[in-house]
Amino acid sequence: MINKRVLISGASIGGPALAYWLHRHGFDVTVVEKAGEIRRGGQAVDFKGPIHRRVLSEMGILDRVKQATVMGGDDRIVDARGRTIGFVPAAFAGGEFNIPRGDLARLLYALTAHTCEYVFGDSITSLTETASGVDVTFTHGAPRTFDLVVGADGMHSNVRRLAFGPESDHVTHLGYYYALADLDAGDDNVAYNEPGRMVGLGGSKAPAFFVFAADRLPARDDVDAQKQMMMDAYRDGRWRIPELLTKIPAATGFYMDSISRATVDRYSTGRVALVGDSAWGNALGGFGTGLAMVGAYVLAGELARAGGDHTVAFPQFETKFREYASISDKINAGRLLAPRTRPGIVARNLLFTALKLFSPAMRLIEGPAKNITLDDYASTQPA
Repeated sequence: MINKRVLISGASIGGPALAYWLHRHGFDVTVVEKAGEIRRGGQAVDFKGPIHRRVLSEMGILDRVKQATVMGGDDRIVDARGRTIGFVPAAFAGGEFNIPRGDLARLLYALTAHTCEYVFGDSITSLTETASGVDVTFTHGAPRTFDLVVGADGMHSNVRRLAFGPESDHVTHLGYYYALADLDAGDDNVAYNEPGRMVGLGGSKAPAFFVFAADRLPARDDVDAQKQMMMDAYRDGRWRIPELLTKIPAATGFYMDSISRATVDRYSTGRVALVGDSAWGNALGGFGTGLAMVGAYVLAGELARAGGDHTVAFPQFETKFREYASISDKINAGRLLAPRTRPGIVARNLLFTALKLFSPAMRLIEGPAKNITLDDYASTQPA
């Protein structure tokens, strides 16, 4: 086998999943993560259908994912006086298994920590491809050379920026932002809408979940500024919004980001490839975690089948996976969660009611998660 030394950027979901499969196929894997440790918290993520179950089962973690599943009921939609006016079906908001993102990340890290090298608190600063590898420099660590580099570092991918071009070339803002906050709000599974903004309390995403319409905002890494921008977006809101806004400044576990879509013309360039949200991300689209896990399985399998030859494996990965990932091109969760007009909110509520009444329609939502035939890479032996 050639090209056995692989560097992965990102230790959330796709990175550790890819590390697992690459090590299983005989590669030597290093994972670099800019955070100081595995990030805790985050919204619940879901798995659905036989493809997701197969990947989890072959990783040996299906039972642990089932055990960690958080089950939620239907979310009540209320008006400004707190009266129930509709429901968000539980099957729409989640999948067959729903696990907190932080729990899944720690599970994947534990699965790979003793077989792969993890470097926390550092990030890549440059990538220089040569005839025999990629010379990599880091913010803190000494320069190193790897045979291949994979960006599994999310919507705001550092690897994509360095190897494919600026984020503005690949990430499209979809007109909304979302925020998660650990607030003690005392409500279970309830959602409230006003034109262009939504608040959810006690659901599967987080104790408090906000979605609001906004043009692209500055200060992505300044949490205090993010909190103020979110509070400004909800000023003069009704229902419990004034009360909730008083709790935001002291909120822990606060996370805010744009609802955006990532697209690239190709998943690889030379010895550098992308997997997960860095390649096909769509915030709150409902398929991101499953796509990352399945993508890791296919990319590692194709590298193993090609004996490490990236010139064969990377194009094969793209051929087999791009159509499956195309569901991310079709979703704008912000429009559904926070319609900009009152008629739009009414129409959305009627849609949710129809989905709840006609349960077979809910199964159609899971269709894209099944739209791939997985090869069996188990017979591929490391050399």
